[in-house]
Amino acid sequence: MPDTAVLTPELQTTINKYFPFLLEIRKRLLFLASLFLITASIGFFYYEKLVTFVLGFLNLEGINVVFTSPFQFFTLAINSGMFVGLIAIFPFIIYQVVSFLKPALSKKELKLVTLPLPLSLLLLVCGFLYGITVMKYVVAIFYQKSLELHIGNILDIELLLTKIVLTGLALGLAFQFPILMSILIHLKVITIKVLSRQRPIAYAVSLMFVMLLPPTDIMSDILLVVPLVFLFELTLLLNRFLIKKGR
Repeated sequence: MPDTAVLTPELQTTINKYFPFLLEIRKRLLFLASLFLITASIGFFYYEKLVTFVLGFLNLEGINVVFTSPFQFFTLAINSGMFVGLIAIFPFIIYQVVSFLKPALSKKELKLVTLPLPLSLLLLVCGFLYGITVMKYVVAIFYQKSLELHIGNILDIELLLTKIVLTGLALGLAFQFPILMSILIHLKVITIKVLSRQRPIAYAVSLMFVMLLPPTDIMSDILLVVPLVFLFELTLLLNRFLIKKGR
């Protein structure tokens, strides 16, 4: 049988070519993993302050927020740590990706990738805050209806916070689509004219997206879909203006 342990010259050349890049990726991943563990540990041990802050923001006076399991506080601490860790390393993930790709990008490509980053972070924060604000509205409606119907109210703390964070993160990610659209337009992968023709599809996809999020009432879906439609139209308008100006 042939000795499979012997590398061919072509394979050895390929390994020598890409091995430094693999080492670089490994180093960056180890850094991100270490940072995540540190920040997640902080979120884990200080989860009570985080939960108290969120409950204070939601203003749940009059609503019975309860544990439904004797071990639920532990899973709540883990979820808090995961959330803090992911939020903390997100900017560093972007930095590591850009710095790794920088040598392979031209000045124009690098500019196209780095210029939108501050706006991307701003949109992420705005989307997250808007999502949890809508959830605050949903909880307020829940409390109001329970009073009107003279029905007791009980909310599972873990389920409540999970839905709030999920809605906020999902909307924060959805707010990134203007950045993606702009990059594709300026790379000439797609044109504004084509996007304008696909407006009904974009609206339908936005509506289906928000219908998958935790708020299930029609008013919440409308509140969530309006900013997505607005950002879509604003992106078309701004890119049309920039292209006319030759930028």
